[in-house]
Amino acid sequence: MDRVEAQVVSIDRQALTEETVDVTIVIVSYNVRQYLRQCLESIERVLDRHRLQVIVVDNASQDGTVDVLAPLFPWVEFIALQENIGFGRANNIGIERAKGRYTLILNPDTILSEDTIEKMLAYMDEHPEVGICGCKLLNADGTFQEQCRRGFPTPWASFAKLFGLQALFPRSRLFARYNQSFRDPDQTYYVDVVLGAFMFCRTAQLRAIGGFDPDFFMYGEDIDLCYRMLQHGYKTAYVPTTQIIHFKGESTRRSRINDIRVFYDAMLTFARKHYGTHRWLLAILRFGIHLRELIAHLAQYRKGVLLLAADLVIVNAMLLIATTIRFGEPFAFQSYAYPTVFIVLSAVVAVCMIAVGEYFEFVYRVRNVVVGYMAAFFILSSLTYYWKEYAFSRGIVLMTIGLGMVGSGSIRFAIRYRERGYGASTQRRALVVGTTESAHQIVEAIVGQAAPITIVGIVAVEPTADETFAGYPIVGHWEYVQRLVVDYAVSEVIITDRSIPRGEVIATLAALAPRRVRFFFAYDDVELHAQRIVAEIGLRRLILPPLLRLRYRLLKRVVDSVVALILLVGGALVLILNWQRLRRWWKQWGEVLVGRRSIVGLHPSACSHYVGVREGVVSLASLVPESLRRPELIAKLNEYYVTEYSPSLDMEILIRSVQQRILHQ
Repeated sequence: MDRVEAQVVSIDRQALTEETVDVTIVIVSYNVRQYLRQCLESIERVLDRHRLQVIVVDNASQDGTVDVLAPLFPWVEFIALQENIGFGRANNIGIERAKGRYTLILNPDTILSEDTIEKMLAYMDEHPEVGICGCKLLNADGTFQEQCRRGFPTPWASFAKLFGLQALFPRSRLFARYNQSFRDPDQTYYVDVVLGAFMFCRTAQLRAIGGFDPDFFMYGEDIDLCYRMLQHGYKTAYVPTTQIIHFKGESTRRSRINDIRVFYDAMLTFARKHYGTHRWLLAILRFGIHLRELIAHLAQYRKGVLLLAADLVIVNAMLLIATTIRFGEPFAFQSYAYPTVFIVLSAVVAVCMIAVGEYFEFVYRVRNVVVGYMAAFFILSSLTYYWKEYAFSRGIVLMTIGLGMVGSGSIRFAIRYRERGYGASTQRRALVVGTTESAHQIVEAIVGQAAPITIVGIVAVEPTADETFAGYPIVGHWEYVQRLVVDYAVSEVIITDRSIPRGEVIATLAALAPRRVRFFFAYDDVELHAQRIVAEIGLRRLILPPLLRLRYRLLKRVVDSVVALILLVGGALVLILNWQRLRRWWKQWGEVLVGRRSIVGLHPSACSHYVGVREGVVSLASLVPESLRRPELIAKLNEYYVTEYSPSLDMEILIRSVQQRILHQ
């Protein structure tokens, strides 16, 4: 287990020894302050029942996690890292400091029941053969998280998952070995793997196997840990006698890390590490991983892909309509023009729309449609000057573009209309639980943000004679919340009163799982919670930083290829007499040509996980003297390059790099 520079927000730990601590809870946090606060408050409820040591390792969060929460939870040891070193390495720092007989690896986006620690302690004390156990994990809507108990990704299990056999036959012992979906989620049994969001481990055995493997930045390290624990003679168990809520993926959502790439890279790392002797199987798995990654990306951009397909159908249909208006029939051009006119029209429109930011940037604007179609009209009109045989009628081109603009613009308008909640079907119905000041603030914040949420009523914690609160009717009290959810067709429940036991909330959530009702907790940081609730219930729009946008990546790739090709040819002629320099030249610019590197890109760093952004021949960090290039500075400069990218920034870096080389010659 390695060490990194960290700032420890210390507390009095003199009373904590290995003899007095039952459980050390290690939480690795990254930009999830609200969720971490909820998690710590759920732990705080059981401090008087157990001897606990709680360590929070913060992976260089930018949301003020340590500054805000350290004064509120003086019994927690906060370790503030200067860079994001990944899940496994950060957990290892906490494991090194653990004083408990057991160590609980816990995600910050979880909420424990009051009996969770008690049930886990009892099971582990009674089963000395078990090295790691996990409990039952629920999503925010009460549904079961199947990933909380899995099988090892053996070549066959991985093949069945990657190629869809598991999805087709979820109850089959043969095909569903990875997710174990053929097993009863309410029975206790040994499993291969439990989810890294909740891993209750024997501290001595956890240290004996070296903690987490730092080769896994995020994802896969829990599988690897369970695998190595089994190799050392200890089993892993799934114990659903207690259950917790896991708001899955919150840290990933708040980072620049592409979780799809990191997840499948982790699977490949595990396969190479433990099944590397089966080369042909490894090759099949590698193909399957890349295939699933492609499918996952298409699913992520499914709205954009569907919108692209709709635009192409519209513009080609408008071409037929325009041709009919002009010549009286839809296929009036010369026979040699088909299907070329459809292909060229589709390609030009698609390229122009991508160039203005449509389809793959999660924002769909009528303004983009207008600019994209105008650019397409200019290009199509210009092409007819060079290919006279296709200059049938500029009037048709103008009508096609004009009608296409109207059709595509109408689709965007409809999308925005629906997203902003004007359509009745988009309105979500919510109950607010509690008559606290936090409840009042939440109601005001939701109403003030004009979110697509209808508050149908207030639920009091105890029976009350009051009929209204914050301008809304009190429709009942907590004991009857399940019936109220059904009667009022509610899809969201917002808990604002901390007095309700977490076990009761989680049990209610589980009982309402068939209705997919989402529960939110909001009794502190109300303004931030209100923004989060509005974002999750309404429109959560992902804004990509410039260098992760497809148009900039394509432009950068074209420039890299052209410049590398010119330099390779020209450099070979200049350096032909110096073989050693020629080899280095060809290697460096050959990597740029094939897309492994970029002319200007990221500086090598263990903390950079940006899909599609490559290391550069020069970088922003390379302008800094080598003696000053600390890992945290490199990470910050890489982050700045991705988020503030523009072609002019590339030019500035190149010019300054050339100037530095001239000065040092």
